[in-house]
Amino acid sequence: MPGASQPVGRRERNKQLKLDRITAAAHELFAERGIDEVTTQQIADKADIGTGTLFLYAKTKGELLLLVQNSLYAEALERGRADAESIPDTLDAVMAIVRPVVECNRTQVDNGRVYLREMVFGDPAEPHHREALTITGRTEKAVAAVLRRDTRASEAHAATTARVVSAVMFLAMAASVNVAASADEIVRDIREQITVLLPR
Repeated sequence: MPGASQPVGRRERNKQLKLDRITAAAHELFAERGIDEVTTQQIADKADIGTGTLFLYAKTKGELLLLVQNSLYAEALERGRADAESIPDTLDAVMAIVRPVVECNRTQVDNGRVYLREMVFGDPAEPHHREALTITGRTEKAVAAVLRRDTRASEAHAATTARVVSAVMFLAMAASVNVAASADEIVRDIREQITVLLPR
Protein backbone atom coordinates (compact mmCIF):
# COMPACT_ATOMS: atom_id res chain seq x y z
CA MET A 1 0.00 0.00 0.00
CA PRO A 2 1.79 3.20 -1.16
CA GLY A 3 2.25 5.90 1.45
CA ALA A 4 1.55 3.57 4.39
CA SER A 5 4.14 3.81 7.15
CA GLN A 6 6.25 0.74 7.62
CA PRO A 7 6.24 -0.90 11.05
CA VAL A 8 9.43 -0.44 13.02
CA GLY A 9 11.55 -3.58 12.79
CA ARG A 10 12.78 -5.56 15.78
CA ARG A 11 16.35 -4.37 15.26
CA GLU A 12 15.31 -0.70 15.35
CA ARG A 13 13.13 -1.30 18.42
CA ASN A 14 16.07 -2.98 20.20
CA LYS A 15 18.36 -0.07 19.29
CA GLN A 16 15.83 2.40 20.67
CA LEU A 17 15.40 0.39 23.87
CA LYS A 18 19.18 0.34 24.39
CA LEU A 19 19.39 4.07 23.74
CA ASP A 20 16.57 4.66 26.26
CA ARG A 21 18.39 2.54 28.88
CA ILE A 22 21.67 4.36 28.26
CA THR A 23 19.97 7.75 28.50
CA ALA A 24 18.16 6.82 31.72
CA ALA A 25 21.32 5.38 33.30
CA ALA A 26 23.46 8.39 32.35
CA HIS A 27 20.77 10.82 33.51
CA GLU A 28 20.46 9.16 36.91
CA LEU A 29 24.21 8.84 37.52
CA PHE A 30 25.05 12.35 36.28
CA ALA A 31 22.26 13.84 38.42
CA GLU A 32 23.41 11.95 41.54
CA ARG A 33 27.17 12.42 41.24
CA GLY A 34 27.98 14.91 38.49
CA ILE A 35 29.75 14.09 35.26
CA ASP A 36 33.27 14.12 36.74
CA GLU A 37 32.43 11.41 39.28
CA VAL A 38 30.85 8.97 36.81
CA THR A 39 32.65 6.55 34.50
CA THR A 40 31.42 5.18 31.21
CA GLN A 41 31.77 1.69 32.74
CA GLN A 42 29.31 2.65 35.49
CA ILE A 43 26.84 3.92 32.90
CA ALA A 44 27.22 0.74 30.83
CA ASP A 45 26.72 -1.42 33.93
CA LYS A 46 23.62 0.50 34.99
CA ALA A 47 22.21 0.27 31.45
CA ASP A 48 23.03 -3.47 31.43
CA ILE A 49 25.13 -3.30 28.25
CA GLY A 50 28.80 -3.68 27.37
CA THR A 51 31.03 -0.62 27.07
CA GLY A 52 31.57 -1.46 23.39
CA THR A 53 27.84 -1.16 22.84
CA LEU A 54 27.74 2.08 24.83
CA PHE A 55 30.37 3.62 22.55
CA LEU A 56 28.20 2.88 19.52
CA TYR A 57 25.71 5.41 20.92
CA ALA A 58 28.15 7.96 22.39
CA LYS A 59 31.94 7.95 22.12
CA THR A 60 32.67 10.05 25.23
CA LYS A 61 31.14 11.10 28.54
CA GLY A 62 30.66 14.53 27.01
CA GLU A 63 28.52 13.04 24.26
CA LEU A 64 26.55 11.09 26.88
CA LEU A 65 25.92 14.33 28.74
CA LEU A 66 24.73 15.98 25.51
CA LEU A 67 22.40 13.03 24.96
CA VAL A 68 20.89 13.48 28.43
CA GLN A 69 20.81 17.27 28.61
CA ASN A 70 19.50 17.92 25.10
CA SER A 71 16.05 16.61 25.96
CA LEU A 72 16.01 18.56 29.24
CA TYR A 73 17.01 21.79 27.51
CA ALA A 74 14.46 21.24 24.74
CA GLU A 75 11.70 20.80 27.36
CA ALA A 76 12.86 23.94 29.20
CA LEU A 77 12.80 25.92 25.97
CA GLU A 78 9.28 24.75 25.14
CA ARG A 79 8.05 25.76 28.60
CA GLY A 80 9.63 29.18 28.19
CA ARG A 81 8.24 29.70 24.72
CA ALA A 82 4.74 28.76 25.89
CA ASP A 83 4.99 31.16 28.86
CA ALA A 84 6.25 33.99 26.63
CA GLU A 85 3.21 33.80 24.35
CA SER A 86 0.93 35.26 27.00
CA ILE A 87 3.30 38.01 28.19
CA PRO A 88 2.84 41.34 26.38
CA ASP A 89 6.01 43.11 27.63
CA THR A 90 8.98 42.33 25.37
CA LEU A 91 11.63 42.11 28.08
CA ASP A 92 9.42 40.01 30.35
CA ALA A 93 8.58 37.69 27.45
CA VAL A 94 12.26 37.25 26.55
CA MET A 95 13.04 36.49 30.19
CA ALA A 96 10.21 33.94 30.24
CA ILE A 97 12.17 32.05 27.56
CA VAL A 98 15.51 32.52 29.32
CA ARG A 99 14.49 31.55 32.88
CA PRO A 100 13.67 27.83 32.39
CA VAL A 101 16.85 27.34 30.34
CA VAL A 102 18.93 28.88 33.14
CA GLU A 103 17.09 26.79 35.75
CA CYS A 104 17.76 23.65 33.70
CA ASN A 105 21.45 24.57 33.51
CA ARG A 106 21.68 25.14 37.27
CA THR A 107 20.00 21.88 38.32
CA GLN A 108 23.48 20.32 38.52
CA VAL A 109 25.98 23.16 38.02
CA ASP A 110 28.97 21.07 36.91
CA ASN A 111 26.86 19.16 34.40
CA GLY A 112 25.39 22.42 33.10
CA ARG A 113 28.80 24.00 32.60
CA VAL A 114 30.23 20.88 30.91
CA TYR A 115 27.18 20.76 28.64
CA LEU A 116 27.85 24.32 27.49
CA ARG A 117 31.54 23.52 26.95
CA GLU A 118 30.62 20.45 24.88
CA MET A 119 28.29 22.57 22.77
CA VAL A 120 31.10 24.97 21.92
CA PHE A 121 34.06 22.61 21.61
CA GLY A 122 32.43 19.27 20.80
CA ASP A 123 32.59 17.52 17.45
CA PRO A 124 30.02 19.23 15.18
CA ALA A 125 29.70 16.03 13.14
CA GLU A 126 28.53 14.12 16.22
CA PRO A 127 24.69 13.86 16.27
CA HIS A 128 24.18 14.80 19.95
CA HIS A 129 26.33 17.89 19.43
CA ARG A 130 24.32 18.82 16.33
CA GLU A 131 21.13 18.46 18.35
CA ALA A 132 22.51 20.80 21.04
CA LEU A 133 23.29 23.41 18.39
CA THR A 134 19.80 22.94 16.95
CA ILE A 135 18.30 23.69 20.39
CA THR A 136 20.43 26.83 20.58
CA GLY A 137 19.11 27.87 17.19
CA ARG A 138 15.52 27.24 18.30
CA THR A 139 16.15 29.37 21.40
CA GLU A 140 17.37 32.24 19.25
CA LYS A 141 14.34 31.91 16.96
CA ALA A 142 11.99 31.99 19.95
CA VAL A 143 13.65 35.16 21.26
CA ALA A 144 13.62 36.73 17.78
CA ALA A 145 9.89 35.99 17.46
CA VAL A 146 9.25 37.92 20.70
CA LEU A 147 11.43 40.82 19.55
CA ARG A 148 9.55 41.03 16.24
CA ARG A 149 6.35 41.87 18.14
CA ASP A 150 7.81 45.37 18.27
CA THR A 151 6.97 46.73 14.81
CA ARG A 152 10.14 48.84 14.88
CA ALA A 153 12.31 45.69 14.83
CA SER A 154 13.18 44.32 11.41
CA GLU A 155 13.56 40.57 11.00
CA ALA A 156 17.35 40.94 10.60
CA HIS A 157 17.66 43.18 13.67
CA ALA A 158 15.54 40.80 15.77
CA ALA A 159 17.68 37.83 14.67
CA THR A 160 20.92 39.65 15.49
CA THR A 161 19.62 40.81 18.87
CA ALA A 162 18.47 37.26 19.64
CA ARG A 163 22.01 35.97 18.95
CA VAL A 164 23.37 38.56 21.38
CA VAL A 165 20.78 37.51 23.99
CA SER A 166 21.87 33.89 23.47
CA ALA A 167 25.53 34.85 23.94
CA VAL A 168 24.74 36.82 27.11
CA MET A 169 22.80 33.87 28.52
CA PHE A 170 25.54 31.40 27.57
CA LEU A 171 28.33 33.46 29.17
CA ALA A 172 26.32 34.12 32.33
CA MET A 173 25.71 30.37 32.78
CA ALA A 174 29.25 29.26 31.85
CA ALA A 175 31.36 31.92 33.61
CA SER A 176 33.58 30.63 36.40
CA VAL A 177 32.68 33.64 38.55
CA ASN A 178 29.07 32.45 38.54
CA VAL A 179 29.73 28.88 39.71
CA ALA A 180 28.13 29.54 43.09
CA ALA A 181 25.40 31.86 41.73
CA SER A 182 21.78 30.77 41.99
CA ALA A 183 19.48 30.59 39.00
CA ASP A 184 17.72 33.76 40.25
CA GLU A 185 21.03 35.65 40.45
CA ILE A 186 21.98 34.60 36.93
CA VAL A 187 18.55 35.51 35.58
CA ARG A 188 18.84 38.97 37.20
CA ASP A 189 22.28 39.45 35.64
CA ILE A 190 21.01 38.42 32.20
CA ARG A 191 17.98 40.71 32.54
CA GLU A 192 20.17 43.71 33.36
CA GLN A 193 22.30 43.08 30.27
CA ILE A 194 19.36 42.47 27.95
CA THR A 195 17.65 45.65 29.15
CA VAL A 196 20.49 47.63 27.55
CA LEU A 197 19.85 45.93 24.18
CA LEU A 198 16.14 46.56 23.87
CA PRO A 199 14.65 49.81 22.56
CA ARG A 200 13.05 52.05 25.13
